[in-house]
Amino acid sequence: MFTIETGSGFWNPLLWMLCIVVAFIVFYIIRSLGSKEYKKDTEQVKAFLSGNPEYAKEHMHVKSSNLYWGFTESIKFFYTFLRKLHTGNVSDYILFFVIILAIFFIIGVI
Repeated sequence: MFTIETGSGFWNPLLWMLCIVVAFIVFYIIRSLGSKEYKKDTEQVKAFLSGNPEYAKEHMHVKSSNLYWGFTESIKFFYTFLRKLHTGNVSDYILFFVIILAIFFIIGVI
């Protein structure tokens, strides 16, 4: 293998492979220094919920309408416009993409 000289640096595949191998070795050494006290099928595998009990998934689910309520209320005029455009039909999205791409192309040519 040989080194390819460019105007902004060089490329040597063997050197890059060596760097990747060294990075993996360093990663493995750091990982092996970790705590050995982990035990499967105990309380350690449960999610920490700040001391709150973990309920069934149906009771823990937070709807996105609740999670992003403030955000959607602040831009409600734009959000309702986008919901009207959302048809679920892929051909509509491709049409929007082609129109935006054409606009960018026209702006780029001018």
